[in-house]
Amino acid sequence: MPEYRRILLDGAATQVRREGDELVSADGRVVGVDDAVHLPPSVPSKIVAVHLNHRSRVEEFMTSLPPAPTYFHKPTSSLNGHKGAIVRPERCKYLNYEGEVAIVIGRTARGISPEEAGDYIAGYTVGNDYGLHDFRDTDAGSMLRVKGSDTLCPLGPGLVTDWDFHGKRLRTYVNGTVVQDGSTDEMEWDMHYLVADIARTITLYPGDVLLSGTPANSRPVQPGDVVEVEVEGLGTLTNHIVQGPAPIRDDCGAQPTESEEVISTTFGGDWEFRGIRAPKR
Repeated sequence: MPEYRRILLDGAATQVRREGDELVSADGRVVGVDDAVHLPPSVPSKIVAVHLNHRSRVEEFMTSLPPAPTYFHKPTSSLNGHKGAIVRPERCKYLNYEGEVAIVIGRTARGISPEEAGDYIAGYTVGNDYGLHDFRDTDAGSMLRVKGSDTLCPLGPGLVTDWDFHGKRLRTYVNGTVVQDGSTDEMEWDMHYLVADIARTITLYPGDVLLSGTPANSRPVQPGDVVEVEVEGLGTLTNHIVQGPAPIRDDCGAQPTESEEVISTTFGGDWEFRGIRAPKR
């Protein structure tokens, strides 16, 4: 399966093709895979993410799926690349990983059927839909700051074409330990359905990204942690967590909170502990 990456090569964003352990540009320049400075593999005009899709995640939250998928938006300013630093702002505690498959659009799509959707997909990459749940009390509807803060949408390492999404294993590791282990077969709505659903009313342009949902066991990570998301056939996206250099300003806007909503969501929907767990101080 062909794999293409975007890297910083001699100071310019450049698309390269992977050939074994080397990345080769159209003009023949070569850089080693491990030596490259990676950029997100596409330049989207928008990033759309589905709330719930994997059955293990639904069961973890002790809920049920709606009749059709629901979505939120991650701004393009949240984009990050393979080996990039994920910033947890000072005064925030609940930064969760969510390993996912990301769909990259290849042709302008509007009003297409699920059966046609595959023709409009350029390929697939690995994503990590990080969530800053400290803002969940105020942004649970829009998810804007929860999922859209800077650096919280790493994609990579490359764009793989001709990838069959059926029956593929997805694993997330924190410091080398498996923390999520799922399969694309547990998705209620597959990749083609998601593309067609969004394209009913929102035009999708080449490079646009759809995040397809995460399996169970999203949990918080700490500065210094290394998080890897491995998808069978797509490779491994690696990032590390750092502490932000400046605190969230307290002279405007909603402040980070530690409510039952925040804690229960952060630790996997443990709603049975509501009213029992000692309050955070």
